[in-house]
Amino acid sequence: MKILVVAPSWIGDTILAQPLLTLLKRNEPTTRIEVLASDWSAPLLARMAEVDAVIVNPFHHGEFNFAARRALGRRLASAGYQQAYVLPNSWKSALVPFFAGIPQRIGYQGEARYLLLNERHRLDGDRHPQLVQRYAALAGPLPATLPRPRLSSTVAQQQAVRLALNLPADAMPAIFCPGAEYGPAKRWPARHFAALARLIATPQNPVWLVGSSADTAVGDAIAAAAEGAALNLCGRSTLQQAIDLIAAARCVVSNDSGLMHVAAALERPLVALYGSSSPAYTPPLSPIARIVSKTSDAAPASSANVR
Repeated sequence: MKILVVAPSWIGDTILAQPLLTLLKRNEPTTRIEVLASDWSAPLLARMAEVDAVIVNPFHHGEFNFAARRALGRRLASAGYQQAYVLPNSWKSALVPFFAGIPQRIGYQGEARYLLLNERHRLDGDRHPQLVQRYAALAGPLPATLPRPRLSSTVAQQQAVRLALNLPADAMPAIFCPGAEYGPAKRWPARHFAALARLIATPQNPVWLVGSSADTAVGDAIAAAAEGAALNLCGRSTLQQAIDLIAAARCVVSNDSGLMHVAAALERPLVALYGSSSPAYTPPLSPIARIVSKTSDAAPASSANVR
């Protein structure tokens, strides 16, 4: 069996799709899984044991470009895929498997995809309230306990990124991930991150701020308010390097973001902060994660055993 998976656009959603890949491999261990994904999520997929190859999706988020999607599908027609799983719900996301002539094209009904998909699932939001369940259900009835996402990171990789970023090899950092999509509503205020850094940082146990270039400004604000207790690495590391930085953290404090799901998949002690968003839909999938939201006190992540 050779399967093409059309991945979601976002980092967190890509991690939440991993249990589906695990179930596909579990159903047929010799299955080869190739994933059509954006170039920014390729480093995540490279750290998933279930993924045999990544095909870079050249289309930007929201870009249509019908002719280019048809051309890509036709190039993939000779790859010999028997199945395709289309995880985004958009019409355009199903075009490449259709033009590739993949015999079995699976996904949710979405935007009137009657011709493009020939195995269309109806979403049962009451039965599957979490995104991870919805993805995994495309493989068949859910097991009593879903497999959790797991990303790999070796000691050699962790040491290499510290060397590249001129960070101490023996430090045991607390890592803060202060960024989040959709602006301040999903972010814990910078002054609170700074106050926590001042409270817990020591020379041997520093606080490092990790995020993308879009998080540089908020990282600078935290570092300034922390008065030397936090080092801003936002925008200085790639996603691949961020994975290895987080993998060696003694703990992680993160807003609801893609890096929150990275920390959960690396099984780091995690405090996940939810502001305007709800942890009911996309909680961190880790038994050692704790959720803090505006409407509740700290609580275990509700997804340790997802049914």
